[in-house]
Amino acid sequence: MSRRISPTAPSGTAARISLEGVGDVVDAGSRSGYAHLRERRAPTLGRLCSAARDAAAVLAAPSRWPERRGRWQPAPRHARLHAGGGMRVSVVALEPNSFVAGTQVRGGRSGSLEVLHLVGGRAHLIDSGPDGWMRSAAELAPGRTRVVGAPVGGGRRGQQFLVNTGDEVAVVLRVTA
Repeated sequence: MSRRISPTAPSGTAARISLEGVGDVVDAGSRSGYAHLRERRAPTLGRLCSAARDAAAVLAAPSRWPERRGRWQPAPRHARLHAGGGMRVSVVALEPNSFVAGTQVRGGRSGSLEVLHLVGGRAHLIDSGPDGWMRSAAELAPGRTRVVGAPVGGGRRGQQFLVNTGDEVAVVLRVTA
């Protein structure tokens, strides 16, 4: 003899649903006592990359490139407007065969995020170890944003350089959080 089970409850017995035992639903929107679940105010990598692309689009015209060469400097105001709170936008213009020091991770800022976006020209990011030998070289591709990590040698010992490897002025935009 087979029994037929109905997916709905009989009309005479109404099932009463309570959220009392479901902690995730009851606690939604309230603060958690766990440190790893707290709200994070730092921008995500996606927001950094989006801000870099938008700021680079503003600087696409060579007439808007920085006049000073060879030094990181704050990006023009119209390019910085695309970065939200907690993000800093800087730019460097490099003459052919010149370089500038890149990322330097400071002791207290190990969790900082940084992206580079090539606005114009041709450039490579060079990573050297504590002995001065080149560990890696990565080309910055036009129209692509590169996430920058800590130097291979580790913090203070290793160092990164941004090198213009083309025949024209290279302009690179940096967004940090």
